[in-house]
Amino acid sequence: MGRPITEEEIQEAAKLGWSEWRRVSPKISTLRLRLFLKAKQEPKFRFYALYDRIYRHDVLWAAWEQVRLNKGAPGVDGVTIDQIVDAEDGPEGLVNELHESLRTKTYWPQPVKRVYIPKGDGGERPLGIPAIRDRVVQTAVVLILEPIFEADFLNCSYGFRPHRSAHDALAEIRASIQSGRKDVYDADLRGYFDSIPHDKLMSAVTMRVADRSVLKLIRQWLRVSIEDEREGGPPKRTRQGTPQGGVISPLLANIFLHWFDKFFHEAQGPARWAKARLVRYADDFVVLAYCQTERLRRWIEQTLEERMGLEVNREKTRIVDLKNEGCSLDFLGYTYRYCRDLCGSDRKYLNVTPSKKAVLKEQEVLRGMTARRFGLIPVPALIAGINRHLLGWANYFSLGYPRMAKRQINNFIRERLMRHLKRRSQRPYRPPDGVSYHKHLSELGLVYL
Repeated sequence: MGRPITEEEIQEAAKLGWSEWRRVSPKISTLRLRLFLKAKQEPKFRFYALYDRIYRHDVLWAAWEQVRLNKGAPGVDGVTIDQIVDAEDGPEGLVNELHESLRTKTYWPQPVKRVYIPKGDGGERPLGIPAIRDRVVQTAVVLILEPIFEADFLNCSYGFRPHRSAHDALAEIRASIQSGRKDVYDADLRGYFDSIPHDKLMSAVTMRVADRSVLKLIRQWLRVSIEDEREGGPPKRTRQGTPQGGVISPLLANIFLHWFDKFFHEAQGPARWAKARLVRYADDFVVLAYCQTERLRRWIEQTLEERMGLEVNREKTRIVDLKNEGCSLDFLGYTYRYCRDLCGSDRKYLNVTPSKKAVLKEQEVLRGMTARRFGLIPVPALIAGINRHLLGWANYFSLGYPRMAKRQINNFIRERLMRHLKRRSQRPYRPPDGVSYHKHLSELGLVYL
């Protein structure tokens, strides 16, 4: 794989769906492209010589650069990105140390630090944060394995994949509904990342990877101890799952659920006999059909539970018939429902809007950004930070008909900022005479959506 890449190979890879999307050197980009072409041209080929590519200096350095750009919290060792950058031997020392430990096969991952973040339903989501050194090695493995498995992944999968986004998944759902598939199985997997069976996951990986040293690395990360400060005590080993928060976890999660995608589209799968469509974003997915029959529902649940060892959360899983008035589908922050024509005719149109939960979540974020504790931040800097956040939110929620949701957000942030300004002032705070609150905040720099 050392010779220069040819223009014909680049064009062939582009036709097959590959386009480099990570910030890597031309040499690594060429390596990844060749791995993709080999995997695409030989669907049953098992790669047996990958480990020496993972611990190459240039691959590890590219991995470090991606970890540095992503920033992130320190792991159990407390070592931060800045500490590595400011160290006497700097990042070069870390890369050299990892290269040598991988080359001599003495590398061993540190325990993962477990933290909890709030969920929209009031619960908490556990995240596993590896140490920075382990994140670098995981990223190096992703750089090498990603093009191999990307050659296998199907078009129905959108999460954590190059040149695919939540918007693409949402557009596919919209097209499927408009084609008449208005009966939707809205699935919820109970603790997917924490419940993936290790044996079945490794079987999925070994379908493509025969290099024992690479497989050993992945097993180490799957079995690594978890240090939970909330529970206390010594670190505990895991027997299933892959810590959500690890660099390699999204790829492993896609590798495993790819087999559900594959079963779905086989000759005996519901894509054939029910003409159903599957749209999956990581572990969130919907099955859209002309009619959700008992046979289709049973196939989905038996495949996930009996064949793949996962658990369907039946309390949150729903079957939504969008043909019924008042029924709606929520997916990736958007709501799909049929509404009456605003011009007064009996015709209905597919209304796609930011969901109520997404709007409430955004209001909570804005409430935090305008809280009393930010009273010492200069007003221009405070508003500039809010603007950046609002524009990012508006960019994601730009599909469909978001006008009403944006109006809600505008009203909310206007009210919050006026309260914030009044708290900062020792005297009663009012806009200048003849100037409305709306215009006053606009003059202060607030961007309205």
